[in-house]
Amino acid sequence: MLRIANSSDFPFFYRLYMHPQINPWLLYEQMDMKAFEPVFQDLVSRDHLFVYESDGQMAGMCKLAPMKYRNSHIMYLGGVAVDPDWAGKGIAADMLRRAIALTREKGYARIELTVATINHRAIRLYEQLGFETEGVLKDYTYLASEERYIDEQVMALLLR
Repeated sequence: MLRIANSSDFPFFYRLYMHPQINPWLLYEQMDMKAFEPVFQDLVSRDHLFVYESDGQMAGMCKLAPMKYRNSHIMYLGGVAVDPDWAGKGIAADMLRRAIALTREKGYARIELTVATINHRAIRLYEQLGFETEGVLKDYTYLASEERYIDEQVMALLLR
């Protein structure tokens, strides 16, 4: 089940966003709970944050952020992560299928994302779900903790 996150989900999101295996692939640097709370509350207040539940337990997360104005036909998918305890059980694929279906139900014509070019596992999954690479953004993301830039691949799925 994919549902909109609420304030009580904070511990789960904080743990995933700051998990050492997951954090390098996400938008935010490592930070303490106090610093992360306003980031989380902003996402929750805009209904952009989603929880994936399996067997009644939180197992994954993603962001679905609608674009505006001339890009209002586009949904941006980000913050995709699965709790490492649930890895290898098909959670990511099912969660993404549900996110795609929800995006389609809401009438969007396109869903897009960026993914680190070195995140081969994620890229393979996105390709299996029909996403296509549209380009590469050079030195797009700066990992302050590693003092280096990484390239991001732009991928999209047309829903028309």
